[in-house]
Amino acid sequence: MATERKDIREKQHRLPRECYRGEVAVSFTACTADQRLLFANPAVAQECIRKLDKARSQYHCLVLIYCFMPDHLHAILQGTDATADTWAAMAAFKQQCGFWLARQHPKFALQKDFYDHVIRADEDLGAQIRYVADNPVRKGFVKDWRAYPYTGALGIDLEDVLEGVATL
Repeated sequence: MATERKDIREKQHRLPRECYRGEVAVSFTACTADQRLLFANPAVAQECIRKLDKARSQYHCLVLIYCFMPDHLHAILQGTDATADTWAAMAAFKQQCGFWLARQHPKFALQKDFYDHVIRADEDLGAQIRYVADNPVRKGFVKDWRAYPYTGALGIDLEDVLEGVATL
């Protein structure tokens, strides 16, 4: 009896790529493989911050906030002009980190994919930024988000963003 073979395909869960282009804000979460505490290492976290800065600049984005927790990263990227590509910036960041990790820390890796959420105009961007900033507070790492060394912004001042001074 012959059996019919069906190819298994990954479920497409992302919006069309054009939804990530332009002056859009997108929330991303990237996790470490096997929930390893990769970003607890200050040298790794600092190198990944540099790689995130390089990727955001290359793809015309601001990082309104990033927070490197021990086993995952939260980041909200926003395009600065019509040529910006937030998805490409996050993909480039992950590729650069993966290459660096393979050479410097081969026992560690990031998960293959990342989670994303395109922030709609009717959503409170400030509330989402504050939620990311308070992540280490909720986990009990610090009493105030400003004390956590791996929370910040790139291309913009985080304090200004949180106080609503910066034009987004």
